[in-house]
Amino acid sequence: MAGKVRLPPLNALRVFHAVVQHKSFRHAADELLVTPQAVGQQIKLLEDSLQVTLFERKGRSIELTESAILLSHYVKAAFEELSEGVRRVTKSTYRDRINLNASPYFATRYLLPRLALFREVVPGADLRLTTMVDLPDFGRDDIDMTVQWGYGGWPDYETTLLVPDPKIICCTPEIAANIKSPADLTRFTLLDTVKSGRLWPDILRHLQVEQSQGDRSIGFDDAATMRRATLQGIGVGLVSVLDAEEDLRTGALVAPLGRDALAGMRPEEVPGFYLIVPRGHLRVKAVAALHRWLVQQDWLSDLKASPLPKAVPLRD
Repeated sequence: MAGKVRLPPLNALRVFHAVVQHKSFRHAADELLVTPQAVGQQIKLLEDSLQVTLFERKGRSIELTESAILLSHYVKAAFEELSEGVRRVTKSTYRDRINLNASPYFATRYLLPRLALFREVVPGADLRLTTMVDLPDFGRDDIDMTVQWGYGGWPDYETTLLVPDPKIICCTPEIAANIKSPADLTRFTLLDTVKSGRLWPDILRHLQVEQSQGDRSIGFDDAATMRRATLQGIGVGLVSVLDAEEDLRTGALVAPLGRDALAGMRPEEVPGFYLIVPRGHLRVKAVAALHRWLVQQDWLSDLKASPLPKAVPLRD
């Protein structure tokens, strides 16, 4: 067949994968239960086969060349797909099990109320839901797909934005009484989640507020804890629209700069919930069905059903 590429030895690729993971010949050798010399021989074999240099030695450490970085993405995906295939074949009783991980906030606010609808789409599937905050190790944690909060940027996986998560600047009425302009925000403790270190800087830049290294902030593990801290008057929080709707209506919180203060932020500055799945997993029918269902849902319908007031004016 024209254009067919002859693949290098599979064992050499396996050794390469281990070296890339550990950034060390010795640590790769420990994992593979061979000597560092044997690892070096396999890497030399692979470089000779490909006619490229994959690693450069820097003293006792090694650095990946551009070719190695490019190749590593494809090798990683290939071994993940192989592992998934072996797992699915050898664990026949789990072929229809779907292991879905989701951000705790997405799971409680968006996913759980709709799970019964998925049962109608794939009635025979055994769905298992976990709620880890960080991106799981799909192989080690036995996860088929995950929904993560963030800004995208997972190039090794199939990634789809399910729903954006714009924020509303909220605080207690007592704090709001002292906020006359965006610049006043920096007088208070700024509350956020530890995973979103760029959110407040992006927002302050959008509001044309000069930031200083002395700005006070507190990061929380999850959005629910950050919201409770905001309600307790610890500082000024960034609250998701669904939660802000409840708190603004009850008067527990106010939006001192107005409901739409952040409406003009660039799309790439607005975080969201992303569906992430290794591409090979989509070859499993049940997993592909869940993926298709999640992508097709109108997750914003909850926001459309009960809109917030247009704006909450600055307090005098």
